[in-house]
Amino acid sequence: MSNSIKFVGVGGQGTILAAKIMCAVLINAGYDVKMSEIHGMSQRNGSVSSEVRYGEKVYSPVIEKGSADILISFEQMEAARNMDYLKKGGILIVNNHKINSMITLNGKTPYPKNIIESIRGKAKTYIIDAQKYANELGNVKVVNLIMLGALSKILDSRHLDWEKAIKESVKPRFLDINLKAFSIGISQV
Repeated sequence: MSNSIKFVGVGGQGTILAAKIMCAVLINAGYDVKMSEIHGMSQRNGSVSSEVRYGEKVYSPVIEKGSADILISFEQMEAARNMDYLKKGGILIVNNHKINSMITLNGKTPYPKNIIESIRGKAKTYIIDAQKYANELGNVKVVNLIMLGALSKILDSRHLDWEKAIKESVKPRFLDINLKAFSIGISQV
């Protein structure tokens, strides 16, 4: 299993919740786990990132540039912005979705074109249409669980108790839809 995962996205996408669920799964499996998070301007469509490091003994939650085993991005531009954290031979998991930032919304800068094409050749890349499946489920807030499901399959960690961690992390009334989203994510890889 990998020992460093960087989660990136935009405020409101559940980036931090996904990282916290990942931590709960790993702690329950007996790993030493450290997590850090950066909120930035998360309430205004700004960048959000969380770093999860795990193993037999972990001394710091910080993932330095060029050392992340996995970069999981909930939005295309955030993937491009954070590619320098991914180590050579690392894995990139990207939600095939664009969210306009304030600078693109006000027309000062256009949203970059061909992001997926430009980053695809830099790492082993998985493109997930999480937004599409979340819309089909009727709740865009489950994008994070779709992405987490894909990550669990890529890590070959489905034998770990993901359901317990999800139950402990989401409100009971949202449990069923989050478990469905997680299953959809597994099926996308």
